[in-house]
Amino acid sequence: MSGSRPPAPLIDAEEDLVATPPVAAARRRLRAVHPALVLGGIVLAALNMRAALAGVSPLLGEIGAHFHLAATASSLVTTIPLIFMGLGSIVAPRLARRWGTEAALCAALMALCGGIVLRIAPPVVALFAGCAVVGSSIALLNVLMPGLIKRDFPDRAAGMTALYSTAMILGATVSAASAVPLENALGSWQGALVSWSLLAAVAAVAWIPQALMARRGTRHCAAAATSVHQATTGPRLSRSPLAWQVTLFMGSQSLIAYVVIAWMPTVFTDHGMGKGEAGLVFAFSTLVQMVGSFVVPMLAGRMRRQRLLGVAVSALMACGVAGLLLAPVAGAWLWAVLLGIGQGGALGLALTMMVLRSGDAHTAARLSGMAQTGGYLLAAAGPLALGAVHQATGGWTVPLVLLLGVCAGLALLGMGAGRDRRIGDAGGA
Repeated sequence: MSGSRPPAPLIDAEEDLVATPPVAAARRRLRAVHPALVLGGIVLAALNMRAALAGVSPLLGEIGAHFHLAATASSLVTTIPLIFMGLGSIVAPRLARRWGTEAALCAALMALCGGIVLRIAPPVVALFAGCAVVGSSIALLNVLMPGLIKRDFPDRAAGMTALYSTAMILGATVSAASAVPLENALGSWQGALVSWSLLAAVAAVAWIPQALMARRGTRHCAAAATSVHQATTGPRLSRSPLAWQVTLFMGSQSLIAYVVIAWMPTVFTDHGMGKGEAGLVFAFSTLVQMVGSFVVPMLAGRMRRQRLLGVAVSALMACGVAGLLLAPVAGAWLWAVLLGIGQGGALGLALTMMVLRSGDAHTAARLSGMAQTGGYLLAAAGPLALGAVHQATGGWTVPLVLLLGVCAGLALLGMGAGRDRRIGDAGGA
């Protein structure tokens, strides 16, 4: 470990954009006159970034039974959002350039509210269409939120990032823990799922004034921001082995995480655990992700090489998966801790390596787009593939063994992406 390197900075989704003068002036007035509105909007948006996904997992069995879906088809409820989270991250910077970050975030929250409601409409096609809208909306929040924090709170970026990350995990934890109780209280899984549209609606309302204030500056402008880099500048990421290692590390850890989100409660209930307790164990696993997501990036930013951290977080997740394989109910809370810390640490490490492996902020922003797009598209294959294997084999042994193989591959990718190299350097192309 070395103290010569400062913690990694945030990746700014608007790194290549400069606001037009009227928009910049409107943003300064907003921060000066209504700081509580900006802060509240960030927290409310962050609460929504995982809640709509985490609340599905404990109810996946009921959703599948209601629509008469096999395990493979049921896994589409978590797979489709991931596909559109990858695709949506491509268009987020373009929307920010044309309409401004505030308007794009507000629109994303409105769409998220609509997508959550659409998921409970009677035809099964509405369920899958709603999942696509939910995934696209979350993609915009994922990409735009870090850049907005860096832009509006440059002197408090670390603290604000911790606040929004904690709010994001809190939203997912409460959603997972309350899914079954809400189903019991409201009388159906539909009531439990649609209840989270209220949170998205409140967040959208909080962003409307900000979007309107920022949009006033674009009345006489073709766009809210202009580009300061040409698309062709910087190293070619598609030809960089290091960039692909970072992307595949992001994708592999996301694959493991979303398999756990999709199937962990089902693994427990299939082995005899009550549905309510399974939801609580899953929620607890989500909560303890905060430990890994806080500690690992801090360590990574102070180390020249992150190879040991990559192996460590992979090993934690592998131990948790092995526990689900050998004694899923008896050691459920322990496996939840191991998986939670490993998942949080792996995500934090993946995001940090996007910066550490880049030679400049422009490359970091481009690598973030590549890693998030490719990563979520790769992750989308996980729940669907393991659901199909579970359906074909009639049990969880083979799917969990395959997941152990992904953990081993993640460790190897961590060894490669964790080297002290930079994309574009002679030794880090």
